[in-house]
Amino acid sequence: MAILTRLLCFLFVCCGGFLGVFAAEATAQSPREALSNYKLGSGDVITIRVFGEDDLSRDKVRLTDAGTLSYPVLGELLVAGKTVGELEQAITNGLRGRYLVNPRISVSIDEYRQFFINGQVEKPGGYAFQPGLTVRKAVSLAGGFKERASPNKIFLIRDGDASNKPLKVDLNAPVNPGDVLTVEESFF
Repeated sequence: MAILTRLLCFLFVCCGGFLGVFAAEATAQSPREALSNYKLGSGDVITIRVFGEDDLSRDKVRLTDAGTLSYPVLGELLVAGKTVGELEQAITNGLRGRYLVNPRISVSIDEYRQFFINGQVEKPGGYAFQPGLTVRKAVSLAGGFKERASPNKIFLIRDGDASNKPLKVDLNAPVNPGDVLTVEESFF
């Protein structure tokens, strides 16, 4: 009877483990949800790999001021506003059939374009964007607040906003590439 009890316990543990794995997989993000939504733009530096075709691979290509890049066989490509996945698909579609049977493309971002911070920070200027960047992190990159800085008077101009209207933000607001932050002075 003891052997039978142990066997049943063993089977219960094994089946429970498998069910746990299946439940974890069911709650994980689908591949579409996990994809980056970062939009490429002027100043980003990317690397393009075409597996098995070194002559079509490009290392550390900086996008032009118009957000384009020159690519063999396909010519000048408008990249600004596309995600990495969309660019991979565009290059794959462009090469498939005309040049390669089944192209496998990988695009990676080597350097993000800058955001800018000025006003009452120790080191104002342009800094490379980092995923997950917030106002608090941006201020830290710029050396922190000056003595007279007002953490409650921070304004952000979003890149691509035609009105250039400064938005009042708090320390937890997200910062995007090309954004301009201004930390104003406190009067007290």
